[in-house]
Amino acid sequence: MGMLSLNCLMLKQERRQRQRFQARTKSPLLSDGPITDDHSQAGERSTCLGPHLPEDIWCLIHSLMPLRDSARSACVSGTFLRSWRCRPILTFNEETLGLKKKEGQKSDIAKAFASRVDCILKNHLGTCVKILEIVILDYYKVNACHLNSWLKSAIRPGIEEVTILLPAKQIPEYIFPCSMFVDGCGNSIRYLHLSYCTLRPTVEFDHLRSLTKLHLFEVLITGDELGCLISSSFSLEELELRCCWELFCLKIPFWLERFSCLRVDECNKLQVIESTAPNLSTVEFFGEPVQLMFGESSQVKNLMLEYSFEPNAVNYAITKLPSIAPHLETLILYSTCERVNTPIVADKFLHLKHLDIYIGDDDDEPVAFVYDYLSLVAFFDASPALESFTLCVDPDDMKHDSVLGDTSSIRQIPRHSHDRLKKVQVNGFFSAKSMFELICHIIETATSLESLMLDCIYGEEMGDGTARCSASKFGKCRRRSKRMVLEAHKALSVINKYIVGRIPSAVKLSVGKPCSRCHAIDVDLL
Repeated sequence: MGMLSLNCLMLKQERRQRQRFQARTKSPLLSDGPITDDHSQAGERSTCLGPHLPEDIWCLIHSLMPLRDSARSACVSGTFLRSWRCRPILTFNEETLGLKKKEGQKSDIAKAFASRVDCILKNHLGTCVKILEIVILDYYKVNACHLNSWLKSAIRPGIEEVTILLPAKQIPEYIFPCSMFVDGCGNSIRYLHLSYCTLRPTVEFDHLRSLTKLHLFEVLITGDELGCLISSSFSLEELELRCCWELFCLKIPFWLERFSCLRVDECNKLQVIESTAPNLSTVEFFGEPVQLMFGESSQVKNLMLEYSFEPNAVNYAITKLPSIAPHLETLILYSTCERVNTPIVADKFLHLKHLDIYIGDDDDEPVAFVYDYLSLVAFFDASPALESFTLCVDPDDMKHDSVLGDTSSIRQIPRHSHDRLKKVQVNGFFSAKSMFELICHIIETATSLESLMLDCIYGEEMGDGTARCSASKFGKCRRRSKRMVLEAHKALSVINKYIVGRIPSAVKLSVGKPCSRCHAIDVDLL
């Protein structure tokens, strides 16, 4: 009986608390001014709703709640307000602020976004923030003063991650205030990601000592200014630069001993990349050709190189990279077109284990050139430790002499044993004579070969080999030109007629066939 009475009492108390909570949250998301601990009309301090838990537990609960719900709960009690102000992650975008579902017009969303960010930061006070992310879209019309006030409120000592994604129209009008990082506010930051702004640090800049990752996307900054930004970032491990059009020369100093990863993407005025950082191991580059200078003690082991318009990236790699990056273990090459066959060279990639080559074709090239895929054997001869080789070719516009009907003049080159090569994959295998010769050479000389995968459809997952679209969530294969589909059927005929019988019993052959439904076509292969 006593237990029943206690349960009834608890239910009544819970009902009263729920009613009081609902009454206080019928107001807008946040009040116009800062929330205080006094919530009752009589001026009395409101009590904590729910069980009496330690404050750090309430802080943890708030950190796990969605931003909008967490902010709303701060209207209920002083305890909730204090734990709300300890929330370490502030992410401001349409989704976290609950704008997409209710406001239909862009102007309404823009107005509500600014209002809600203002109220949240005013009531949160910016204390205890560890992660700040602000995503501003084109139609928000947030001016520089407004944005700076948000940054000033949230970037405090102890903050660790800052992501500011601005609309494209902001560049170059918005100059990111480096003064936000003074007075100890920047020395705790580990990750900084900025987009569409101008960044002008000076020689005296010395406020990002804990920075480990720096990502800049379409940021106006010169090479000297970037040097000022990172020169004292002794913990820097990763630098990513995308579309930073004021960079002409990028230098990474030797005292950044933890620096290990560099990514450069479409910084089209960049001419030189020079690094003396002793532990730089991964470099990814896409854009116009640049001069790479990694120093005599280069430890670069992973390199991805893609030229945006210039041809012959493969030729450049085999002739230049052995001396630039002698310790390479993984090399990934993207070439829009190759107009020079791969030459035999004396220099070696003594440590290269994994080689991926992607070759496309430049439609604007006026001179017809038939690339000799057999010349890629030069890479095997220059890489005695090579274990895996992947070749991707887009055959849609490639010019070639078909091997079908003429196997009498197959070339054979001096057979150097490639005794460590175990895995070979060709994506976009087609009926070119030199492609067939390359595969035959690999079969005959790779004494440790374990698997050979030949996919006749470029850029498509193999699925079960007969019905590719069965593995696609869209229920059909990607659209392909009739020329590519026809070439895929020809390639399949080459595999069945001339390759299957050459495969040693110890080698597993996998064939990516044209889709039995999407790539069905009546072809006369003779």
